[in-house]
Amino acid sequence: MFINGNIKELFKTVEGYWSPRIITEVNDEYVKIAKIKGDIIWHEHENEDELFYVVKGEFDLHLEDEVISLSEGDFYVVKKGIRHRPVANEECWIMLIEKKETKHTGNETTEVTKSIEEQLK
Repeated sequence: MFINGNIKELFKTVEGYWSPRIITEVNDEYVKIAKIKGDIIWHEHENEDELFYVVKGEFDLHLEDEVISLSEGDFYVVKKGIRHRPVANEECWIMLIEKKETKHTGNETTEVTKSIEEQLK
């Protein structure tokens, strides 16, 4: 993991969409980066909040009762227990801040779900 670096340069090391990469840790939180395009399964994190920060591009964060549109420089915190689904029409770069135990797609598992170990590579 890194203790300093350039976020945009680190995105060169991200392989594929919906494959978060842990780049550092702060206390009990991981800082992750990911490229997203298309959508991912509806899911929730029962015990953890999740911060999304848009580094490049834009995406819609679908919640059960609303859609939050985020673009470069915007952030949004999905509170624990809230079902959500990010959707990006074009490639979007995001940074995530989550507790270390936060599962990629909550208790839902799909072919794109990545374990913590896979995110640390």
